[in-house]
Amino acid sequence: MGAKAERKERSRERILASAGTLLREKGISGASVAEVMEGAGMTVGGFYAHFPSKASLVAETLRDALRGSRATLAASAGERRGAEWVKAVARAYLSRQHRDNPRDGCPLPATLSEVAREDAEVREALAEEIGEAATEVAMRLEEAGLDDSRDEALAVLSTMVGGLALARALKGSALSDRVLLACRRHIERRLAGRE
Repeated sequence: MGAKAERKERSRERILASAGTLLREKGISGASVAEVMEGAGMTVGGFYAHFPSKASLVAETLRDALRGSRATLAASAGERRGAEWVKAVARAYLSRQHRDNPRDGCPLPATLSEVAREDAEVREALAEEIGEAATEVAMRLEEAGLDDSRDEALAVLSTMVGGLALARALKGSALSDRVLLACRRHIERRLAGRE
């Protein structure tokens, strides 16, 4: 790769990093092209040299952010397998640490309500990444002996994302902590007796 291509790739990575931070903190509407480019230390005029549209940027940013979130959560589960892996991931996701640090966490609580109004490209990116996450969780649930592992994986993911979104909305109240705890316990009860 030539020096010019390397500079362009580094610029693209800065744009994606800036967009990822803004999406997590402010949602899609709060991540204007101008703010994204400012966060990347670049001018708005350079945006279209990297992305054909904001929708394209949002789709790629969601993919990157969700893959990063999955990797972080998988690392938090360590060498656990089966139901213990799923419980460890749920504990990490539904934690005060994750609730209180949206900048470094999952982008879904801040973006889901807007995705339905976005271009098909954004919705397709979300569907692909949720599908990948469900496949990973389903594989762990199969190890634990659950027959309906795909549906159960989707229910676990929905409980996690919905619980975190509600806990963030209630941040600063005792109810926020209760939501996190209730969602973790619900998942743990569903998986009780599974290894």
